Amino acid sequence: MEEWWRGGVIYQIYPRSFQDTNSDGIGDLKGITKRLEYIAELGVDAVWISPIFSSPMKDMGYDVSDYKNIDPIFGTLEDFDELVDRAHSLDLKVMIDQVLSHSSDQHPFFLESREGKNNPKSDWYVWSDPLSNGSAPNNWLSIFEGVAWEWEARRKQYYLHNFLVCQPDFNFHNKEVQDWLLSTVRFWLDRGVDGFRLDTVNYYFHDKKLRDNPARLQSVESVLVNPYYMQEHIHSISQPENITFIENLRVLVDQYEDCALIGEISNIDLMAEYTKGNKRLQLAYSFELLGTEFSSKHIKDVIEYFFEISPNGNPCWSFSNHDVIRHLSRWSEEQDSLTGFAKLTAAILLSLEGTICLFQGEELGQTESDLDFEELTDPLGKRFWPENKGRDGCRTPMVWNSEKEYAGFSDVKPWLPVKDSQLKRASYQQLSDPESVLSFYKLMLSFRKNNKELRNGKTTFIDIHEQILAFSRKFDEKIILCVFNLAKDSIKLKAEGVECANSQITCGVKFSNNLLKFEPNGFIFLRANSGNTIFKVVN
Repeated sequence: MEEWWRGGVIYQIYPRSFQDTNSDGIGDLKGITKRLEYIAELGVDAVWISPIFSSPMKDMGYDVSDYKNIDPIFGTLEDFDELVDRAHSLDLKVMIDQVLSHSSDQHPFFLESREGKNNPKSDWYVWSDPLSNGSAPNNWLSIFEGVAWEWEARRKQYYLHNFLVCQPDFNFHNKEVQDWLLSTVRFWLDRGVDGFRLDTVNYYFHDKKLRDNPARLQSVESVLVNPYYMQEHIHSISQPENITFIENLRVLVDQYEDCALIGEISNIDLMAEYTKGNKRLQLAYSFELLGTEFSSKHIKDVIEYFFEISPNGNPCWSFSNHDVIRHLSRWSEEQDSLTGFAKLTAAILLSLEGTICLFQGEELGQTESDLDFEELTDPLGKRFWPENKGRDGCRTPMVWNSEKEYAGFSDVKPWLPVKDSQLKRASYQQLSDPESVLSFYKLMLSFRKNNKELRNGKTTFIDIHEQILAFSRKFDEKIILCVFNLAKDSIKLKAEGVECANSQITCGVKFSNNLLKFEPNGFIFLRANSGNTIFKVVN
């Protein structure tokens, strides 16, 4: 049986911003269920739903207070069961976010743990005595809030938090903690989910000796904003014990038919390590293609490097998600040509080898919302403003219909604003336009699904021109050549031994007598004839 996730496409839903049905300005599970047909018609294989568990929402659900219940702002367990049933009836798999590394400080186990050193949950979180001068036990830093240690007067100890102060880290060195967390995973598997996106999957274990992290040797621009990136985090995260837990998690998930795990990973080396063989994660993604660099060389280098260190691996690629500036805004300042650029990036992403994640609104050519400080909810943005405006700009509500108030997302003021620049890219207005970004995503998703070369073929890059990204995808002796112009100027190529793979998937390219003229953002898919394929730049 072919595994659905291998070469598949997953659509990420940010539930707070997808569809509100109870008029509180916040999206909910019933809203997702209402829109599942729209997602199925796109042609994706699965949905990944960002956190929906009970939470004080200090970090928008990534601070969990009850791992076996739905937060009331999203609905009920019955609403969730209805969502899963409806998704399955539409042949959509359902994956949910699983936040195992830390809980909310309002979780009953932490409330008990902080009370003293001799209760049943006293060792369920990471506690340490202060140094002799009263300071924190080591130099570890939090991504969000400076020092990674917070003082608790009742225990006269510090607790570890890699993120917000209100997100204490579980002590994974305690086997009881591991067993309990695995039981929460089983709870959702029994309710019919098809897999999990594992938040910060390499953050589970810490160095038991609490050794200091060394300074980071290479300079990075982000250290000017957040000192977290001035350290090499070799002791606070990514410990070898992590792999053993991942393997135990895989054993559990494999007891259920056709389920998959996607891990959020710091870098591509760990991405390969955590997906090695068939006993760890099926999938993992890192941030190499979620950054600021967009060039043919960068894309080529990242993908070639992954398959160099993991020749049999199955990577997961994305250009946008809930943690980064939307890729059209990261990579292009030319608003007038965004439609063409959106199609170009869609064509590139959906022709890559591996599994693909799309972020809600990406299929509309959605851009980052420019928010004022007073409109922010994200603690990251509030702390590092204005150098880092946080993640709210990519999390604003889905725009369904520009003719309706609040874009059809809600009939009351949403939790984040809908700006005019986002409103004009509403889905309803794009549905009947064959030249729209939405129509192209549907076309490209169908092209990928119906051509095993793109879904399962192996990749070979072709050097043509520094601004041309070109590679072949080969499956069962069939080859599709994928050629993209990333330059701001037109480029002409002479091609021998090719034919157009599908005239509908050619955009901004004139193909005549083996001469290809690429406009900016132009791309084409070609089939290789027998013999060698040769590309030459023509002046």
